[in-house]
Amino acid sequence: MTLASPPPSEIHAALEHAPVGALIVDATGTVSWANAAAARIFGESDPAALRHTPLHGRLDEHGAETLHALIDLHFATPAQARTCWTRQLALADGSGPVEVTIAAIPDTFEHRAILYVRSLAHQVAAERRFEQIFEHLPLGLVVVDARQRIVQANASLAAVFGYAGEALVGQPLEMLLPERYRKAHGSHFEAYCDMPRSRMMGSGRDLTGLHRSGQEIPVEIALTRLENAGQPLYLAIVTDISGRKRSESALQQTNAQLEEFTYVASHDLRSPLRGIADLATWIREDLGEDGLTEDIRHNFDRIALRIRRCEQMIDDLLDYARAGVRDQRMESIDPRALIDEAMAMAAIPENFTVEIDVTGTSLTAPRAPLFTSLRNLLANAAKHHGGDAGHIRVVLREEGRFSIFTVEDDGKGITPGNEERIFKLFHRASPGTEGDGVGLAFTRRMINAHGGMVTVQGQGPLGGASFAIHWPRILLREFDDE
Repeated sequence: MTLASPPPSEIHAALEHAPVGALIVDATGTVSWANAAAARIFGESDPAALRHTPLHGRLDEHGAETLHALIDLHFATPAQARTCWTRQLALADGSGPVEVTIAAIPDTFEHRAILYVRSLAHQVAAERRFEQIFEHLPLGLVVVDARQRIVQANASLAAVFGYAGEALVGQPLEMLLPERYRKAHGSHFEAYCDMPRSRMMGSGRDLTGLHRSGQEIPVEIALTRLENAGQPLYLAIVTDISGRKRSESALQQTNAQLEEFTYVASHDLRSPLRGIADLATWIREDLGEDGLTEDIRHNFDRIALRIRRCEQMIDDLLDYARAGVRDQRMESIDPRALIDEAMAMAAIPENFTVEIDVTGTSLTAPRAPLFTSLRNLLANAAKHHGGDAGHIRVVLREEGRFSIFTVEDDGKGITPGNEERIFKLFHRASPGTEGDGVGLAFTRRMINAHGGMVTVQGQGPLGGASFAIHWPRILLREFDDE
């Protein structure tokens, strides 16, 4: 039994609301019918504007020739053998490429064909955006195929390895690897292709790439599989960490030298200081207390005081060196109780009033360094106030991942321009007060070692100095991994 072909009205109704453009054309490429989607693709508001017009005229020269050949081939093929062909063509107005598929219609439409048209403008725009991001991202990007051949590399990647970008395309990936890695890399790559997932490469190991000059470069590499209709592709994101490695090495060296210096200084300075103290004691005993005038007693007392200050400076230097090491002992801390304890240990004079304003929950942190930092700032607020009585305010607020402790007073403040200088080693904020100028340097070093920071306003809300400790309530991964 032969089924009757659907009438034209039914075919039109079926195509009217198709999600792609649909047109019916004759053997010359003239449009007899079009749906609304096709009208939009060709820049018309009404499908009727397309009817009785040759479709070739809406394509560029090459597209018109291709469509003409496609239609000729379709109608030259016996009706029962006609199949679908698809081509990508460009519009004459430059609005973007389109994908055109020609298909046969049932018997009654033997001299007509359906053209399905899909706009590729959004796809092309997305590809261009990807290309722009790929090329200008300040990270090295390289795309390789399953044979480990470089398909694409951006300018940053080429710069890292010392090549021109186009010189890398088509080359084996192993040219960017030191010789000792190449054999193992092949098996690692095959294993990754079998179970591809986004991950960091060489976790826990130092990785290096091979520069064109033959030198090795410390790198970090992230891998991911790219969705691709053809062969599988893989993207490696390569970061040159030479600068970070140099900074880490310099910091480690500086910390080691500082610690070595302080221990040597402690040993080499304590002995002569003790010798001076012993000599002063023996001389005083030889002279006898009855034979000492007030001036001589005063000078002996000054010698003893200065020896104690030198010993205290040595202790402070040792503390400063140790402050660069992060305390790993974490515990839950009640901020109000911590502030109260710091106030008690700071020995605030009775003629000072202290206001406490805490808005925040408990935090998990090493107790000793945070407590010591608060105690030092509270003690400094009174010691460098400049008056016999005063007002100190301690405020806690939470902001982002930080708990912010603010210690401010109504004293004389800090002379403009000296806000950073007071954190320098051996700088004394108030020359007339006791101390060796290590306290604030020690405090900043200790806070920085734990992922926080301390800042100061020379003239704060109360008129005097205002110090703010930004202490991390949530540690970043770089600190967790240490």
